Amino acid sequence: MSAYLSLAPWYDELTRDVPYGDFAAFYELLFRRYGIAPSLILDLACGTGTLTLELARRGYEMIGADSSGEMLAAAQEKTARAGLAVPPVFLQQSMEELDLYGTVGAAVCSLDGINYLPPESLGTVFERLRLFVEPGGLFIFDVNTPERLESLDGQMFCDETEDVFCVWRAELSPSREALRYGMDLFVRRPGGTYDRGFEEHVEYLHSAASLTRSLREHGFGEIQTFAELRDAPPRENEQRIFIAARRL
Repeated sequence: MSAYLSLAPWYDELTRDVPYGDFAAFYELLFRRYGIAPSLILDLACGTGTLTLELARRGYEMIGADSSGEMLAAAQEKTARAGLAVPPVFLQQSMEELDLYGTVGAAVCSLDGINYLPPESLGTVFERLRLFVEPGGLFIFDVNTPERLESLDGQMFCDETEDVFCVWRAELSPSREALRYGMDLFVRRPGGTYDRGFEEHVEYLHSAASLTRSLREHGFGEIQTFAELRDAPPRENEQRIFIAARRL
């Protein structure tokens, strides 16, 4: 079953702890470090658009792209409520099929969106980004490290609110190249009964070295790797890393 189908209406409620403001502030720090001042930014794999809106409120013109129509519907509804003078533009596109009407000054991909790409798709996505990030612009993204994903093998987790209960199980593939999440959602109905939904997510293990190599092969340079939301190199056994690369 497609990812983010059953989950989409409840994604924001189940991820209230995500520090989107910290993500936006970190991106702005990297813009300054690389000496750029982008006016138009692409939020790749934007999901329900919370980060897209956070950056829009900071004065950036935004394009959000995601393959899930359900997630984008939530993003559009959120945008309508925000009342921004220049609202984001949302496009239903997979990362591999990215096709913008022009170039952007920077692109970001947050919350392990790149982990959803199998190794054979990385080059395709980086090549699409090379076409649509203007020369000198930045691509910034984060990934769950292989150590993080390997540590989840065999684990079971639960998240719940008053209206939804979510339980997910993680299993590393025999090849140890991907982690599969089986996710069950139980949504409360009037009267106390529940509707059940199921979907599967797959995240691929990408090392910093392999990501850096692929970026260089597809037109990016000045590549730097950072610890999670910190202007510092990753530590040993870092759980999430950020990578910034300049479009050459």
